[in-house]
Amino acid sequence: MRLRGAEAAATAHQQFMREVIGPAIQPQALALVREHQAAGDEVLIVTATNEFVTRPIAHALGVPDAGLMAVQLARDASGWYTGEIDGIPTMREGKVQRMEQWLAARQLGWGDVESTFYSDSMNDVPLLEKVNHPVATNPDPRLRALAQERGWRILDLFTAPASQAAS
Repeated sequence: MRLRGAEAAATAHQQFMREVIGPAIQPQALALVREHQAAGDEVLIVTATNEFVTRPIAHALGVPDAGLMAVQLARDASGWYTGEIDGIPTMREGKVQRMEQWLAARQLGWGDVESTFYSDSMNDVPLLEKVNHPVATNPDPRLRALAQERGWRILDLFTAPASQAAS
């Protein structure tokens, strides 16, 4: 029997989580999330990847739906994804805008919160520049250089396996 529609998507998603995402969640990263949660910090995931892919990842990290800011996908009347983006995409400056919406919904501004943001990409510089504690995490070479120049914390959570480090 061939699966179709939502059932096929759910099955593919479960397989993706089991085979790709589960093994990729590094203990060091999970420990960092747990450390923030234990300190009473509200942990959010702000990602340019869509919500369909990232919601189960957020759950695996212990981050509730309200803590996920991902690219929202438009749905048709039946609830199926249309392929269009709904709202402000969480990319580059869009991450800042979505965070500002999140803060405003709680009657807060940037000055009312102590914020830390972890990123490995130059695409996230707009949000790294807004938070109190920018952290370049396993940064690409360009972000590493920028973080060094600006005095931002650099966190190398994990290193590539020896087989990858040699290439």
